[in-house]
Amino acid sequence: MGRDTAKVLKDKILNPDNLKAKIEDWKNKNQKIVFTNGCFDLLHPGHIAYLNEAASLGDKLIIGLNTDASVKKIKGENRPVNNEYSRAQLLAAMFFIDAIVLFNEDTPLQLIQTIEPDVLVKGGDYKIETIVGAAETLEKGGKVEVLSFLPGYSSTAIIEKIKKEG
Repeated sequence: MGRDTAKVLKDKILNPDNLKAKIEDWKNKNQKIVFTNGCFDLLHPGHIAYLNEAASLGDKLIIGLNTDASVKKIKGENRPVNNEYSRAQLLAAMFFIDAIVLFNEDTPLQLIQTIEPDVLVKGGDYKIETIVGAAETLEKGGKVEVLSFLPGYSSTAIIEKIKKEG
């Protein structure tokens, strides 16, 4: 990987303070900010389709990425397969993702309140009423979108398949 590529990837993986400065700049330019979150442990075509669709809903896509500790809480002791920095690098390599910020809390609510996205996105079978941060986003005049997943893809299913065939 060339130095320029490495810098671009690193510049997308932000701490909350750096993220605040980027958000302020984007909002000053009237750019629509989209936010979603997840573990993104084993990237697959379902993730790519979901994230690409999320990005199409605005000008800048921010990903709240669960830390390794929070993934363990959600998915169990054997997860994540890839550590948080590896997962962040993979996401940063996608041209349609503008920023990645790690969070360790049980939910991304604090991050959502900091970002105040114009569009909050979740996938799967969520209902708007059950999405963390939906009420806060709607209260600030934002939108909440539930996107469908590409059928047949799941990190958990991939891991199970590997176990069976391994």
